[in-house]
Amino acid sequence: MLHRRALPSMLILAALLAAPAFAQEMRGFTTEIALDVKSPRIVAMSEDGRRIAVTVRTRRGRADVDHARFGDPTYVSPSLVTALVIDTRSGDRVWLHEQFAQVSAFTWSPDGSRLAYLLFAGEAFRLRIFDAESGTTDQVALRTGKPIASSSPLVWSPDGESILLTLRSDGWQQRASTAFHELTQAPVIVQDSRNDFLAWDRVRNIANEQVTALITISDGAVREVLTDGVPQGVGFSLDGSRITYTTATRTKTSYTRRDGTDYGLYSLDVDGGEPLMLIEPTEERVSVDWNEARDAYAFSEEGAVLVRRLSEDEARDVTEGHRDIPGDTAEVDFSVERWSPDDEQLLLTSSKGWHLLNADSDDLRTVLTLEEDEDARPRRSVVQWSEDGRYIYFTYSARDQWQRGLKRLDVGSGDVETLMLDSGLYRGWRISSDGSTVVYTRSDGDRPDDVWATRNLEAPTRLTDLNPQLDDVALTHTELVEYLDVDGNTLYGILYYPIDYDPSRKYPLVAEIYERFFDNGFHENMNLITAQGWFGFRPSVQFEEGYPGEAWLKAVPSAINKLIERGIVDEDQLGVYGQSYGGYAANLLITQTDRFAAAANVSGKVNIISFLGDSPKITTRNYAAAEVGQDRIGATLWEQPQKYIEHSAVMFADRIETPLLMLSGEGDWNVPATNQREMYYALRRLEKEVVWVHYTAGGHGAGRASSVADFHDHWQRMFDWFAEHFDEAGPATVSDQGGTR
Repeated sequence: MLHRRALPSMLILAALLAAPAFAQEMRGFTTEIALDVKSPRIVAMSEDGRRIAVTVRTRRGRADVDHARFGDPTYVSPSLVTALVIDTRSGDRVWLHEQFAQVSAFTWSPDGSRLAYLLFAGEAFRLRIFDAESGTTDQVALRTGKPIASSSPLVWSPDGESILLTLRSDGWQQRASTAFHELTQAPVIVQDSRNDFLAWDRVRNIANEQVTALITISDGAVREVLTDGVPQGVGFSLDGSRITYTTATRTKTSYTRRDGTDYGLYSLDVDGGEPLMLIEPTEERVSVDWNEARDAYAFSEEGAVLVRRLSEDEARDVTEGHRDIPGDTAEVDFSVERWSPDDEQLLLTSSKGWHLLNADSDDLRTVLTLEEDEDARPRRSVVQWSEDGRYIYFTYSARDQWQRGLKRLDVGSGDVETLMLDSGLYRGWRISSDGSTVVYTRSDGDRPDDVWATRNLEAPTRLTDLNPQLDDVALTHTELVEYLDVDGNTLYGILYYPIDYDPSRKYPLVAEIYERFFDNGFHENMNLITAQGWFGFRPSVQFEEGYPGEAWLKAVPSAINKLIERGIVDEDQLGVYGQSYGGYAANLLITQTDRFAAAANVSGKVNIISFLGDSPKITTRNYAAAEVGQDRIGATLWEQPQKYIEHSAVMFADRIETPLLMLSGEGDWNVPATNQREMYYALRRLEKEVVWVHYTAGGHGAGRASSVADFHDHWQRMFDWFAEHFDEAGPATVSDQGGTR
């Protein structure tokens, strides 16, 4: 076995060995190439870690969505993938679907020999079972006329003989279709505030009409166990006689996100009877952590941790006596992380550290003390507690540099051991119950992810090589940039270098803005931008509630100044764009500065007042977003009307000197094109330079959320726009098939 301390260097070596050899003639990254870049996702791993199920997505597989049917409970939006099973020991693979298919809900049987999943084909979901020993896949013919629900979970019974899933009730399809039709095509549509729900909420609620059933794998027999409510977080007791679950029942349309839904916790005997209520439905969210036996659960309440065993009448505060801070009137607030494998201890977290609490004696000890500065504290997230109880495996990511990986905590000694740590970007961690097998996806920071595995802490093995077509394609190189905003906050941005970068030159720069950025990894947008010979940049901003519009002005120019001072960016050739909230940000930013040669707003609102009710299919979300959500206004329109005016770019269109390109989609359920139209008319009236491009088949994301042809067109227009205003000689070619425009 390799010494554990050698693992980081071994990871780097493995990545270098896997990297393509330098080619004399490298191709540029194009929209045609972008459509077929493959991205893996580990969707299931057997408990022993021997087998994993992996799906592989491409942008092409997400094209041609019918955005007009957003909100239709009967519509299954296409999200096509390929799927395979990989043996983590041998690297052998079996294709479940080598061609694009709509598959979901993957889960391994308790013994790891069979993989269940759903396949959408012929306008219906099918239950499929892959047998790992024979390598064959069979379809279970359900002995019922009720179809499988599109959002159905799949949960194996402990004996592996049955699977729990949810079905649609008789006549559901017709009721759902009729309800959608009545709000979209009926000659008369009526909205009435005396109803507890908005009309579109009533349509959305139809998706929650599901019947929970147990399916016998051998013969497809169906036993309905629950006809009311949609169970969430379902788990079986060890003997399979009982399931436990939570519910979230909507009671009315909510504008605050704090009411309108009742949350409850239940236990149900699968052989019959009424559900046993464990926590009475309340508007307080229910988030409990069950032990392995499913006979006890823990939850946090106002900083205290309570435990209830099903044999007891009520929950007990197990942190009583542990919350006092010597010399301080404040109390320690605990959160539940998870139970130990033997169900005897709880891992709790607080702002001070990680703690182990004995569930019977209530004894508590700290096993990991966290850094005092919470803002500089590395990010840690628990992945697995080894079945022998000795180790807790957790991910680790520094906040000031690209240093990411996996560590483990010895709960007995408190020692922390680094297993993997380097500048790579790790995702999708899966660890076998005994800790012997670790599986994950990894990018070197620039190339797309591949699937990797390590056994017994030996040198990792790459299990996939999904994008060999990129070996002769010039991809961007990334750099983490640190800077200060106007208020002195330390922020970070990701700089993407132009291909064939020459340090003796200055280059144009196009910034993509949104909120905060830190991790790199393969990025489609930035590879397309840098392929034009420009820097791409994704700077972060810091918000203050009530004054969100200041964030971009305070941070984005400061971040770009840092690059100009380095002598690598041409200050006269700066562009900025964003999508959705980022498009809103870009449009608002150019009302405050004329720093940019050109700007683009992709599916971003321009008038936060009309936006409140502009998108009926998402009902009250825009109100909540403005008042208590992403927009961070912190008040209603009637409480602070001036803030809504201040944060509506169209109100200050007369100040815009930057040429603006706007792109929208007819089927955009989030930011309807009618909102962007306001800015086009305003700038046209003010005799400003503006171009509005509207994709009739597009959705949220304009041409990027449309057909393949629109995807090419979207990006070509973006490139032409910035190139024109950078005073460059002619547009770049972006499509291998389409040629130059």
